[in-house]
Amino acid sequence: MFNKLVAIALALALAVPGLLLAATPVNINQADAAAIAKSLDGIGPSKAEAIVAWREAHGPFKKADDLNHVKGIGKATIERNRSAILLTDEAATADAGADAPARTAHKSKKAAVAEAAAEK
Repeated sequence: MFNKLVAIALALALAVPGLLLAATPVNINQADAAAIAKSLDGIGPSKAEAIVAWREAHGPFKKADDLNHVKGIGKATIERNRSAILLTDEAATADAGADAPARTAHKSKKAAVAEAAAEK
């Protein structure tokens, strides 16, 4: 019984730092360096400044993997933070999508002609 309690306590002690260091979502195309450094795991003030400088020089990031272009940021850092790296303002996108009508699937010209012929 005591061994089980020790094992559970040890597991919790190891899990808590991971939870405390978990990345929080941040839009890397809009956030300032302080917000990026605070939100992403393994990104300190200097790397966050480098992200902002690269963005200002080259334009917005199109995908999370574009962070590879920033000196000092590698694949491991990107993978560790992938779920927290936002490229657009998802809240605004979700709000706009709620008011917009549902989009229909794009049809090829051949399919559209066949559908029109079938309706006649």
